[in-house]
Amino acid sequence: MSGIAGLLNLDGGPIDGRLLSRLTRFMAFRGPDAQETWDGGRIGLGHAMLRTTRESRHEQQPCSLDGRVWIVADARVDGRGQLYEKLRSAGHDCRQGANDAELILYAYRAWGDECVRHLLGDFAFAIWDAPRERLFCARDHFGVKPFFYAHAGDCLVFSNTLNCVREHPGISDEPSDRAIADFLLYGINQDEATTAFAHIRRLPPAHRLIWSDGELQVHRYWVLPVDGHLRYRRAEDYVEHFTELLNTAVADRLRSDRIGVLMSGGLDSTSVAATARSLLSEQYEEFDLRAYACVYDRLFVDGERHFSGLAADSLGIPIQYLAVDDYGLFERWRTGELQLPEPADEPLAAIYLDQAKHIASHCRVALTGWDGDALLNENLNECGTTLYRGVQSARRAALMAWRALSRGRSARGELRAWLTRILAGPPEQTFTCPDWLNSSLVEELDLPARWRDSQEKSVPLRCRHPHARRVLTSPLLTNLLESYDPGVTRIPVETRHPLLDLRLVGYLLSLPASPWCVDKKLLRVAMQDRLPESVSLRPKTPLAGDPVLELLQRADARWVDAFEATPALGRYIARAAVPSVAGTRDPDQTWTNLRPLCLNFWLQDLASSGRGSRREEYHEVA
Repeated sequence: MSGIAGLLNLDGGPIDGRLLSRLTRFMAFRGPDAQETWDGGRIGLGHAMLRTTRESRHEQQPCSLDGRVWIVADARVDGRGQLYEKLRSAGHDCRQGANDAELILYAYRAWGDECVRHLLGDFAFAIWDAPRERLFCARDHFGVKPFFYAHAGDCLVFSNTLNCVREHPGISDEPSDRAIADFLLYGINQDEATTAFAHIRRLPPAHRLIWSDGELQVHRYWVLPVDGHLRYRRAEDYVEHFTELLNTAVADRLRSDRIGVLMSGGLDSTSVAATARSLLSEQYEEFDLRAYACVYDRLFVDGERHFSGLAADSLGIPIQYLAVDDYGLFERWRTGELQLPEPADEPLAAIYLDQAKHIASHCRVALTGWDGDALLNENLNECGTTLYRGVQSARRAALMAWRALSRGRSARGELRAWLTRILAGPPEQTFTCPDWLNSSLVEELDLPARWRDSQEKSVPLRCRHPHARRVLTSPLLTNLLESYDPGVTRIPVETRHPLLDLRLVGYLLSLPASPWCVDKKLLRVAMQDRLPESVSLRPKTPLAGDPVLELLQRADARWVDAFEATPALGRYIARAAVPSVAGTRDPDQTWTNLRPLCLNFWLQDLASSGRGSRREEYHEVA
C-alpha cells in the first residue's frame, strides 16, 4: 500500500515544497521503493511507492496523462478488462497495460466525478484538475484504503497515513473528546468521519471529497444495495456463478507471483488459499504462495494448527506458524516500541505486527478470508423477524387471520402472540455507563443521546440478509480493515480481501439467505472437492479461548491494576474508580475495564512523541 500526501493552499499562494518533501519522506516506511513529489504552485502531491503488481514495476507517481490533470493514488483497480471496454464504449482510448493510477485518470477523463461509480477495487486517491482549479478525492466502497485530511490555517493537508497529517507543524494534536468517549464505551470510534484528533477528519468509505470555488464538500457516492432477487432453477447454477465470481475476485487480487495468505483452519481463508493456488498454477510455471497462521499450543487447546496444516498439505503450499502462547499483555507497549496512531483495545497487538513482519520478509501482498462470516452465515431467526416486520408482514398477518377464523381458539391465540411480538419490536435496551467514566464528560457530550442514536440505526425492511448488512455498514468493519494498513502496522504489506469484492457481495446479497447463506453452505459446496473434508465440513469454530482472559489469570498480570495514570487521562477517567481486572473471567466487563489502560498508553505516547520539538525543528530549518 503506497503512501500519498498533498498540500493545497486555499489562498492561492505557493505550497511549501520542503514541507511536502518532508511529509513524503515520512511515509518511506510504507513506500520504500521511491518517494517523489510534484509541485503545481498552490498544490503539491507526494507519493511513497510500494510496488505490488506487474503494472507497477515501472510506475511513477504523482503522474498525469496530459500535464494538466494530476493524480496521487494508493489504488488497486479490479475488473480492468471490463473498465477498458467501458472506456472504449464511452469514446475514450486507454493504453493497454496502464497502471492503476492511470486507469483512474482515464476514468476521470471519461466520467468526471462519476468515475468512482465505474471503479472496482480498493483505492484512496487525489486528483488535481488544474484547468478547473479543482481537487477531487475518493475512498473505496468498504474503506480498505484510509484517507485523512485537516486544515492548517489556509492549507488543506491530506494523506492516507494519519501520522503523516500530524507531521504538518500547523496541525494540533488535541484529542477529540467524542472519539475518545466512543472508544471507552464501544472500543472504536463510532463516527467514521472523525479521528481521535479533534482537528483531523477521516473520509468515510464510499465518499468523495471535492474542493472547488473555495468550498469543501463531502458526498457519499455508493450505498450497499437493498437485496436483489436472483433465482435459478438448478441448484448447480448458484454454485457455478459463485465459483466464477470468487475466481474473478481472487484473480484481481493476485497480479503477482509471490503471495501470502493469512490462513486459519476455518473455511473462509482456506477457500481463498485454494482458489489462489488454482489460479496461480494456471498462470505461472513457478510461483510462491505461502500460508501464515497464528496458533496457541499451550495457553489453551486450539485446533487451528491442525486444520490449517491439513489445508496447507492438501493444497501443497508451505505454511509458517507463529506460536503466540508466550506473548504478554501489552507487550512492547510499555517500552513505547509499539505506538498506534489511534487508541485501540488490542492488548496483544504485538502478535499481529510480528506476523506482518514475517509476511513482509517473503512478499508484499497478503490475502485474507474477511468477511465470509458476515456474508455467508446469516441467522434464520433474524432474517425471518426482519422480513415479517416489512411489507410481507401484511401477507403473513392475512394468512394467520384466515387460520384463526378457520381453526378456532388456538390459532387466534397464535395470531395474537405473533402480532404482539411484531408490534413490540426488539427488546428495549438502556444506556449503561462505566462507573469510572467522568460524569462531566457524559453530561457534556450527552452520551445517552449518542447511544440512542446508534441504536436507532436498523436494517431496511424486507432485508433478506440483515446480519450481512449490519456488519458491512458497521464502523467496526472499517476499523478492522484499517488496522491492516501500513499506516497502522508500519510494515509494507498490502492486505487484500477477496470475499469483500463488490461483485461477489452484490451476488450474495441477491440470493435467498436460506439455504445458501446459512452455515456457509454455498462455500462448503463450492469447496467440497478442493479442500479436505474435515475442513470444508468443519462447523464455524471460534477461538478455543480468550487469550487476554487467560493471561489475566497469571500472577505476572497484576501490574495492569496498578498502572499510573498520565495527567491527560483525568479528563476522561476517574482512575480510583477503575476496578481490578487481573483474575477476572467476565469477558464483557474485563474488556470494558481494560480500555482506560489502553487509552493511558496512547496518551503517554502522544505526550512523548516529540510533536512540539519536531514543530520547532521544522521552523528552525525553514
